[in-house]
Amino acid sequence: MDIVLWIVSILVALVFVAAGVNHATRRDTPRPGMEWMLAVPTPLLTTIGILEILGGVGLILPRITGVAPWLTPLAASCLAVLMILAAVFHLRRRETQNAIVNGTTAVILLVLTVALVPVVAG
Repeated sequence: MDIVLWIVSILVALVFVAAGVNHATRRDTPRPGMEWMLAVPTPLLTTIGILEILGGVGLILPRITGVAPWLTPLAASCLAVLMILAAVFHLRRRETQNAIVNGTTAVILLVLTVALVPVVAG
């Protein structure tokens, strides 16, 4: 089970770091499906990107170093909240596909949170 948690954590972390870099630095015309980026003020989009990068790092670094491993499930749960808020944002804009992706990601993160709590506590 531990190997599965590592694989899922690493994959999710890579996705969040990549998305975070994109959201924090990209200012040109977004690719199709990412038009919402133009509706978000630049400072907020940069903040979202930084939070995604920190969350992605938080999914791996504390557990792999053994320093404050309790931060790993906390990072997962914080990213889940971010994804729930993103889903609400996209639903308000009638961007159903983006909302489904955000909702699915939130569920994955919540499952990861629940699975990681006993691992880092024990």
